[in-house]
Amino acid sequence: MSLLFSRASLASLGLALGLSAFCLSPSMAQETAPAPAAPADAAAPAAAPVDPNAVVATVNGQSLTEADLVLAEGELSQQFAQLPPEQRRAAALSAAIEIRVMAAKAVTDGLDKDPDFQRRMAFLQQRALHGEMVEKGVVDKVTDAEVRARYDQEIANTPPVNEVHARHILVKTKEEAEAIIKQLDGGADFQKLANEHTSDPSGKSNGGDLGWFGPGQMVPEFDKAAFALEVGKYTEQPVQSQFGWHVIKLEDKRAKQPPAFDDVKDQAKQAVIRDKYFALVKSLRADAKVEIPDAKLKQAVDTLESAK
Repeated sequence: MSLLFSRASLASLGLALGLSAFCLSPSMAQETAPAPAAPADAAAPAAAPVDPNAVVATVNGQSLTEADLVLAEGELSQQFAQLPPEQRRAAALSAAIEIRVMAAKAVTDGLDKDPDFQRRMAFLQQRALHGEMVEKGVVDKVTDAEVRARYDQEIANTPPVNEVHARHILVKTKEEAEAIIKQLDGGADFQKLANEHTSDPSGKSNGGDLGWFGPGQMVPEFDKAAFALEVGKYTEQPVQSQFGWHVIKLEDKRAKQPPAFDDVKDQAKQAVIRDKYFALVKSLRADAKVEIPDAKLKQAVDTLESAK
């Protein structure tokens, strides 16, 4: 990729829709498409279903079930990410046993009665219920039709944008650029001159070809000059940027095509989830009696809420 591409353009290349995923819960942040199943071996017997109530260990007479172990593996997955798969189950069970015995000791010592601990537990329970409400009341209710409708809406609301196909020759001095323009005026071949003279590494073997790009993907000076050209024309004066001096030729221009639905459907789904989440929160807060005695704090909270 040419050095001409700006940082802002690199950040925007991956998403043509103006959508940004809103992380509402840990499970939503990690939502990905399931991996395709491996082809079944016709000769291998099907794996027996796992009983979630099967006891995998007992700790001081208390059962630790397969469902408990699966939960531990999920909650502690980041800690075990570097372990080989065959060791993760054993590590999760060891951790679950450690948690059980330490928790039992904490209860014996009365730590569960500590007011700070009880406040934390109440908050963690509320946070977990919040996550469940998001999953069951928002995420699980999103339909394919709603996602498609959001995509169509974004496409319809996006103004048409032109993109151009250009070549350039990058040199260190204005004098070098002027000499190249003089050769072009005399009928020299642009691609041949680019291969011979450009200092842009990506253009030395392809005649300075930059491919197609849209507004804002190049540094400003280059962007302005390229989009001002007519098809088949080159810049009559050298164009200076932070990289040096450019001679630019416009090969073609066209209306930029919108991204395909399959390429951005995950972003569209996140936008639907975000809107449904905020609609639900707005409805619930409208019915809730919320009082904030501190006037300045109340104003700050109201400002945040109005921005959502």
